[in-house]
Amino acid sequence: MNNPLYLTAEGYKKLEEELEYLRTVKREEVARRLHEALAEGGELIENAEYEAAKNEQAFVEGRIQELEYLLSNARVVENPPTDHVDVGSKVTVVYEDGSEETYTVVGAAEASPREGLISNESPLGQALMGRRVGDEAEVEAPDGTFRVKIIKVA
Repeated sequence: MNNPLYLTAEGYKKLEEELEYLRTVKREEVARRLHEALAEGGELIENAEYEAAKNEQAFVEGRIQELEYLLSNARVVENPPTDHVDVGSKVTVVYEDGSEETYTVVGAAEASPREGLISNESPLGQALMGRRVGDEAEVEAPDGTFRVKIIKVA
């Protein structure tokens, strides 16, 4: 990967907690489901519960590997600058229609637009990076280009 994997301290902690949950609780649940499905007997090919449990096991193990990779390669961002937008910054913008939104710029692994966490790699995140209060940014989004003005960086 070319881009560093940025995580806020809070995001790092959340991913650590998810990894711990998957390693302990979820793995055990899936193992129990597999054991119960095998105990039912019959042909494994025709055992829908067994197939579902195997699929879930593959998902859980894949997610564990993904989280281990993210956590071992992450750059944790603490104390982001307040004079310009960077990963970890909380930034308030005004759109052309006058509406205001506040976002926290995070790494792609932590992004959740519904929660106000935008990726530094997203069109809006890229447009905001490095800018200061009072700057305007042109955002080239899939739906078209728009402008925002930065009114606060924290």
